Amino acid sequence: MRRISAFVTVTLAVFCAEVLSAPPHRLQSRNHGYMEKYFTQTLDHFNFNSMGNGTFKQRYLITDKYWKKSYGPIFFYTGNEGDIWEFALNSGFITELAAQQQALVIFAEHRYYGRSLPFGNDSFSIPQISLLTVEQALADYSVMITELKQQLIATDCPVIVFGGSYGGMLSVYMRLKYPSIVAGALAASAPILSTAGLGDSSQFFRDVTADFESINPKCRSAVMAAFHQLKELAVLQDYSRIQSVFALCQTPSSAQDVRQLNGLLRNAFTLMAMLDYPYSTQFMGSMPANPVKVACKTMLNGFNLLANLRMTAGIVYNATGQLKCFDQYSLYVECADPTGCGLGFNSMAWDYQACTEINLCYESNNVTDMFPPMPFTERDRELYCSKRWAVIPRPDWLKIQFWGDELSTASNIIFSNGDLDPWANGGVRKSLTSSLVAINIHGGAHHLDLRGSNEADPASVINARRTEADLISHWVEKERAALTVLL
Repeated sequence: MRRISAFVTVTLAVFCAEVLSAPPHRLQSRNHGYMEKYFTQTLDHFNFNSMGNGTFKQRYLITDKYWKKSYGPIFFYTGNEGDIWEFALNSGFITELAAQQQALVIFAEHRYYGRSLPFGNDSFSIPQISLLTVEQALADYSVMITELKQQLIATDCPVIVFGGSYGGMLSVYMRLKYPSIVAGALAASAPILSTAGLGDSSQFFRDVTADFESINPKCRSAVMAAFHQLKELAVLQDYSRIQSVFALCQTPSSAQDVRQLNGLLRNAFTLMAMLDYPYSTQFMGSMPANPVKVACKTMLNGFNLLANLRMTAGIVYNATGQLKCFDQYSLYVECADPTGCGLGFNSMAWDYQACTEINLCYESNNVTDMFPPMPFTERDRELYCSKRWAVIPRPDWLKIQFWGDELSTASNIIFSNGDLDPWANGGVRKSLTSSLVAINIHGGAHHLDLRGSNEADPASVINARRTEADLISHWVEKERAALTVLL
């Protein structure tokens, strides 16, 4: 679900190193007002004899810049599969809303990601990694909220949770599982249905394709033709030609190498569809404004389709132009998530989650989409996960644990989705009740509404944020009134 380029990984690591080495008095001004702190968290919330009743340090970011102490609400971001700084620095709507509603803002890092590694570098060994579950993460957040409210003398402050993508899923689950702690949730681009095994396995890459086709139908045709030419070279085993035309660091020598290249190329289109923002960004990679439009222009620039395909992939993998060749095995890692797991420790953590609870059996077929046929069935997932992590996936577990599509008895959740986002149709697109509200953002990509205001924003996202702000304000006042009655 998440892919972070090598460029961003290095940049973020340097940034965080600078943060940790900076004098305390400089942290506020340099980091958008956030202070980086660590919370002593329980290793296993559900077994008192597990792992020696141990604890670990869970990172979180906090700012009280706008908070009306002991009164204003708490806006809590349920961190997802990556370094928490990446989400904090790309979710400016939350701090803008905090300024309006005098809120305290907390961004919590998910266990096993970023610097919140329960067992350090051994966190990804077996059995240590077994404590990486959705349920443990939700318990982490609930314990953190409860204890921080005590420490900050904020026990009567209503809590609203926010999240994007997998983080948005967690926000929904927090409201479902811990309604006494969380008064409401904004779940942006949260594919809670498709990841629970509800839906069509061809939906995701069909919707990626639709984004490019909407720019120009010839774009889809060009991409399909380029992949077909690559297939023909592979059938002829003309590996030297493949290496040359795609500027690969190593010459392919097998069908597996070609499959890896197909995955690398498909992943580039996936990222551009997800991050099709109307302005340039550094989120999950260095991306130009309107990258889908840029990609289609590149694909239709002349008749050398294979060269065009290489240059289109370069929009994602070689934004700086500094790479002399593409190392297909280091730039992209095949895993239990066909949309990509990212790189480094974060990719290992997400791979494990995709092998256990998070169902991501999406596949391309070259009929409803423009990509090579790359099946990924439940059986494929089971074989891979058994070999990689010695686990058997539970494809229906999220549906059982978190209500599936039977959400009508819940309340106070916003499901926002952009129509350019291939994850959108895996989520809730229609309002279920007056307090289970679906907001569809025309011209919006992956959780665009969580990003800070930008002069290039379409009117649709401006209106969406206004609606979200009004609903959240209403929930806060309602919760505050309920707390007053109890007192």
